[in-house]
Amino acid sequence: MSYRSICTALAAALTALTVLAAADAQPTPLPRLPFESLGVAPPSDRVRGEPGELTLLTRSCAAAPVADVRRRIVDIVVQEWAFFGFAVLDETDPANWVRPRRAPGAEPAPFELDPEVRRELEARAAEAARLAPSIAGYWAATSDGAWIVERQNESWQASGGLAARWVQPWSAAFISWVMCEAGFGAAEQFQRAIAHHTYIDQAIRARDGKAPGAVFTAYDVGEQPVVPGDILCLARRPAYDTLAERRAQMGVGARTHCDFVVKVDEARELILTIGGNVRGTVGLKLLPAERVDGKPLRLIDRSAVRGARSMFVHLKLAADPIPANAFDDTPTMAALACGGSVQAPAQLLAATTPASSAATGSC
Repeated sequence: MSYRSICTALAAALTALTVLAAADAQPTPLPRLPFESLGVAPPSDRVRGEPGELTLLTRSCAAAPVADVRRRIVDIVVQEWAFFGFAVLDETDPANWVRPRRAPGAEPAPFELDPEVRRELEARAAEAARLAPSIAGYWAATSDGAWIVERQNESWQASGGLAARWVQPWSAAFISWVMCEAGFGAAEQFQRAIAHHTYIDQAIRARDGKAPGAVFTAYDVGEQPVVPGDILCLARRPAYDTLAERRAQMGVGARTHCDFVVKVDEARELILTIGGNVRGTVGLKLLPAERVDGKPLRLIDRSAVRGARSMFVHLKLAADPIPANAFDDTPTMAALACGGSVQAPAQLLAATTPASSAATGSC
C-alpha cells in the first residue's frame, strides 16, 4: 500500500469514525509537529506566564509564498484540531443544527465531594490549563487581545480555578491567528480582529471593488465552488440569510461565526470545516451538502428548521485551488498514518487496523 493511499484510507476512516462516534468520546490529543515539519510557531509562543497571570508578547506574522497559502491554511488548522483532541460535530443530523442551551445547574457544583465529580472537575481544569496558553496566543494575533486576556486572568482569579470558560468567544481570534501564521499580516490583506464581522465586511468591500488588496472576496453560499482554504460563515444575531442583508448593515456589530473549509467530500456529499471555539474547542464539522444540476457541491439550506442558522456568506480566497482531499495529505494526518514520534490515538487505530498496521512499513 502506498504512502498516499495509507494516508487517504486513514483520513476516510477517521471521518467515518467520527460520524458514528458517541458524543462523549474523548480521542487522545496529539502534540504539535516540530517547527521544521510545518514551519508554524505554536500560539503559546506569543504568551508569557501562567493562567491567571498571562501576558501577551509581540510577534510578527509569518511570511509564506502566496502559491502555498491554501495548503498552509489547511495544514495549520488540522494540526490545531489534533492538538485540541479531535472534537467532531456531526451536522449531518439536523438535531445538531440548533445550538443547545445550557440547562441551569447542568455543571456540577465546585464544592461537590463525590469522587467521580471531583475527578471530572480536576480533568477539566488540567485540560483548561494545557490549552489556555494556546487560546491566549490566538488572541495575541489581534489588536484587542491584551485586554481580553486580562479579563480572562481576572475571571480565573475570581473563580479560584481554571475550569471557568473563556469570557469572550475566541473563534475570530483563532481565524486571525491562522491567517497571521499563513503569511497575511498586513491589514489590507486580512483584517485580523476579535469579531468575524470585521473581515466579513472587508471581503464584502472587496466584492464591491473597494478593498483591492483583500485576500478574501465575499459571495453568497452556492454562488462559487467551495474549496479547501475558503471560509464559511453564519450569523446568530442578526440572523442573516444572504450577503445583501449584511451589506445593508456593514460596520454594525453582529454575532457571527466562521470556519475554514478543509475538505470537500464529493462521494459522501460532505463539506468538512474546522474552526475555533466550536463548543469550546477547535472542532471539525461535518456539513451535509448536495449536488444540484451536476454543479459542484453546495451546502444544504437549513432555513426550514426552526432555530437553525445557515451559512450566509462564502469568503473565497484569492489563491490557486488545491485538491478537494487536502485534509488527507496534511502533515498531521501523515504523522497519524506513519507513526514515529507522534502516535495515532487508540480510538483511531481500533477503527483503521489495515491502514495503521501497514503504515510503519510504507513510510
